Amino acid sequence: MNKTIFCTGILFGALSIVFGAFGAHGLKNLLDSTEIATFNTGVTYQMYHALVLLILGGVSKIPEKEKKVVYWIFTLGIVLFSFSIYLLATNSLTSINFKIIAFSTPVGGLLLVCGWILFGYHYLKEKN
Repeated sequence: MNKTIFCTGILFGALSIVFGAFGAHGLKNLLDSTEIATFNTGVTYQMYHALVLLILGGVSKIPEKEKKVVYWIFTLGIVLFSFSIYLLATNSLTSINFKIIAFSTPVGGLLLVCGWILFGYHYLKEKN
């Protein structure tokens, strides 16, 4: 499981660099400053949580069962939060109205908060 967590963190980290560069260079003339800032919020939160997945993968103090739950909460939170922000920020560029998925952004944010709380709880409850 640790290898899966670590590889997911690497993937999300690499994608956040790609998306950040795309937002800064590819979208700068296509989106207004508010949309770019929104897009960058998704990139920032994705990178933070890619790093936390790397940390989670390296922590041996948390039992695998609990670690797996935290991993899935963070992963789902990243997808729902950051990826919905990417779609919503670029909504003006497509004929598809992504505003119908706007509810997934706060759900993803809540999952990220829950992931942090569970990560801390499981780490602190272990005695060794």
